Amino acid sequence: MRQHESAHAHDDSHAGDDHSHGRGHSHGGDSTSSRKLAAVSLINVVGFLVELAGGLAFGSVALISDAVHMLFDALAYVMAFAAAHVAEQYGDGERWSYGLHRLEPFAAFLNGLLLLPMVGFILWESYQRFLEPVAIGTGPTIAIATGGLLVNVGSVYVLHGDAMSLNEKGAFYHLLGDAGGSVAVIVSVLAIEVTGIRVVDPIAAALIAAVVTWSAVTVLRGSGEIFFLKTPLESDDIRSHITGIDGVDRVDDFHAWQICSQITVATVHLETGVETMAEAESVVARVHDELARHGVDHATVELSPHYADRDVHLDTHCH
Repeated sequence: MRQHESAHAHDDSHAGDDHSHGRGHSHGGDSTSSRKLAAVSLINVVGFLVELAGGLAFGSVALISDAVHMLFDALAYVMAFAAAHVAEQYGDGERWSYGLHRLEPFAAFLNGLLLLPMVGFILWESYQRFLEPVAIGTGPTIAIATGGLLVNVGSVYVLHGDAMSLNEKGAFYHLLGDAGGSVAVIVSVLAIEVTGIRVVDPIAAALIAAVVTWSAVTVLRGSGEIFFLKTPLESDDIRSHITGIDGVDRVDDFHAWQICSQITVATVHLETGVETMAEAESVVARVHDELARHGVDHATVELSPHYADRDVHLDTHCH
């Protein structure tokens, strides 16, 4: 290759890859994801109404807390469903290079934020009930909590899969927290029935608040990593594999980030000693194949010859 000649290649489709990214970067599983989130939303709205009515009727702050948790989760699932639906239906024009798939981490981030005020509400109600314990209807409360547990288990079954989107993972964690909350309600009511110590109810509610906090932190961390472009790959490992490709002399620059949890993007700048365009294209194809094996969906590969003034070249082209 001549001194200032570079080879650029873009690859949006990889053999054996489950995701096909055209200009709109649509995902074959998006509609399935939307349907799952819609179903879980509906299930949890019904569960919230039943648990709230039961908690108010039978005096369990733990049951009310679990109902509020379920309501916020239902709202989170509605937001996740809306984000997934909009991302798969719109944003395919020239102005949206990667479609509207950024809505996924944005919705997940909002979902995490919604959980935080709920923690404050649960803790406040727990404190009030700690100061003034009330009698709890044992049988009906356990029955309703058991129904809530079945709702959560059914929702987990609907969502569970080998490869979940960020929104689905957020919903999944919320559901696990809900299931734990339902179990806490059942155990606390049984403990009150056996021991007569009513303070167990607000203590169980506080434990639910701790689970909710864990869920919020998990979702906020996952969405924040995408927004702040944390590399989802082992860069050193990828550099090593690419350097081992015949025709690659050095990996000068490598970046990888995510548009959403299902679209990973990478750029790589390489030095090569090949002399012809055919050899350069062969190197680029092998690099794309290697990146695809590491989960990269969209890659840009640049080849250049060795530069005598390496620092000047890298200052201009690399970061």
